[in-house]
Amino acid sequence: MAETEWWQRGPIEGISPAVQPVAHILLQVRESVDEIVAGLSESEWNARPGGVASAAFHVRHMAGVIDRLFTYARGESLTPEQLATKAAEGAPLVVADVPVVLGALGDQIDRAIAQLRALDPATIGDFRGVGRAQLPSTVIGCLVHGAEHAMRHVGQLAVTARIVRGA
Repeated sequence: MAETEWWQRGPIEGISPAVQPVAHILLQVRESVDEIVAGLSESEWNARPGGVASAAFHVRHMAGVIDRLFTYARGESLTPEQLATKAAEGAPLVVADVPVVLGALGDQIDRAIAQLRALDPATIGDFRGVGRAQLPSTVIGCLVHGAEHAMRHVGQLAVTARIVRGA
């Protein structure tokens, strides 16, 4: 594990100070997930101790939630492909697909960081409708929630991984 978390490593080049915390959280998500899941077996990836979500779900869901919330931040609606991906987040994972799942999370974080770099900070308060009901939010609301929700699942992933390793 790195000696310092991302928020303690200074600004991320090319990203507005208004959204630096979002970038820091996303980069911390990637680093933390890689550390937490290292060496999990196929059965550990798919275990649901006490009925909680599996490690496989958490990692897929992190990528999905970042994708979906950053889509809303751009003022776009979800595509049928995004909805299908969401529906498949809880599917069992075969160990051969672990690099694909981790790569998808990493790629999604890279796209989110690129989106933050391209963001006009003057737009962070702009209205964004979320979901089919177009619930009211803002650009910054979507960005923060996407990062925060992913980090929430990092915590859940850490607990799940610890339990399944000890079982």
